[in-house]
Amino acid sequence: MITIRKAKRSDAQMAFNIRKNSILKKCIGHYSPEQITVWTEGSASEKFEDMVENHFYLAIIDDTTVATGMVNTENGMIDAIFVEPKYMGLGVAKTIVTHLEKLAKESGVAELKLDSTLNAASFYRACGFRGDKISTYVSPKGISLDCIPMTKGIASLYRSDQP
Repeated sequence: MITIRKAKRSDAQMAFNIRKNSILKKCIGHYSPEQITVWTEGSASEKFEDMVENHFYLAIIDDTTVATGMVNTENGMIDAIFVEPKYMGLGVAKTIVTHLEKLAKESGVAELKLDSTLNAASFYRACGFRGDKISTYVSPKGISLDCIPMTKGIASLYRSDQP
């Protein structure tokens, strides 16, 4: 069973490690070795810790944190959907996306946005997101990564009378 909980600041390094492991497993072949190296080097910065504390949620299976995801309920931006490789293919990412959608909807967000990595676009399309054009994302570490900006209207996904 997958449960979701709000992340704490103390979860930041674990979230960073899940992100790194997921990128190393799924982004190889879509991005250059140099991009992957810069993208995954280092450890959780204070800025990353702030983001984890304010916006992140964690997926838990059998008391093990297996995935991350975040939503900014002010602008509808979803980000940082990363799954520990051992738990990929079990529906964890879908569970997190659904949870984040519900939180956004409850906060009055009508449209979700995200910048998909090239390897994850088909997953997000299966979740109802739309977008095909490749854009360039400049990461906080200064590297340029191709991505696919995607959107999903959620105004009618959840009604207030639903549990």
